[in-house]
Amino acid sequence: MSVTVACCQVELEVGSAKRNRQACLDAVAAAAADGAEIIVLPELANSGYVFADPGEARALAEPLDGPMVSALEQLAKSLRVVVVSGLCESDQQAGVLRSSAIVVDERGLRSVYRKAHLWGREPQFFRPGDQPPAVIDTRFGRLGTMVCYDLEFPEWVHGAALMGAQLLCVPTNWPAEPCPPGERSMEVVRAQAAASINRVFIACCDRAAVERGVVWVNGTVIVGPDGYPLAGPVYADRAVTITAQLELSAADDKSLGPRNDVFADRRPELYRDLPG
Repeated sequence: MSVTVACCQVELEVGSAKRNRQACLDAVAAAAADGAEIIVLPELANSGYVFADPGEARALAEPLDGPMVSALEQLAKSLRVVVVSGLCESDQQAGVLRSSAIVVDERGLRSVYRKAHLWGREPQFFRPGDQPPAVIDTRFGRLGTMVCYDLEFPEWVHGAALMGAQLLCVPTNWPAEPCPPGERSMEVVRAQAAASINRVFIACCDRAAVERGVVWVNGTVIVGPDGYPLAGPVYADRAVTITAQLELSAADDKSLGPRNDVFADRRPELYRDLPG
């Protein structure tokens, strides 16, 4: 069974919670109207990214029953789609802020993943998560989630693949770094490598709109298990939705031909003695 996956690269603005939320809802509705069944939004989609200080982050954070999650739950239920979104979360149980990824569908909130690997200034605002990538069953297939910088840790991605993730959905806010002419951003290259090494689909949803001087990669991309893009990368600072038709069951085949298999060829008994 094939499924249409969309990544909605929306324009976000730090501090504009209502505007950000509406931009996300409009993008999800438009993607669903065009046939998308799994829809991915950027990291920190409710708040924006470039916080002035911890107080601003706290003011923009929302609990899991707040307006962003509630609105996405209602929309997912009415449209019968799966939505994956980044969230500036007020983790009320722990009393801290998290950079989280939620999954909602017609049944409501299905999973919450808290970003484990924090980038740059993020430790000033967020407490890192301490749980593995969230991997859940949906009516379309088995989805895994992580957030942005998490994707750069091979053990983390491989763990999600070992848990059976067919599609890894990754909300991101990728700050742009110098890139030689004609070369792909390393963020996109790493997504392609992670997909190929683990024989999984990966959907990375970046964001648009320069924010307090920070320019973004705008690298929204959907990658197949062979490591090649099926849609994107966008590389344009604008709101845009990309889609791809995926046969998620293809990610269950870990073979590299008649003699090799990326899971069966592993040697865990050797890896245990490696440093770290």
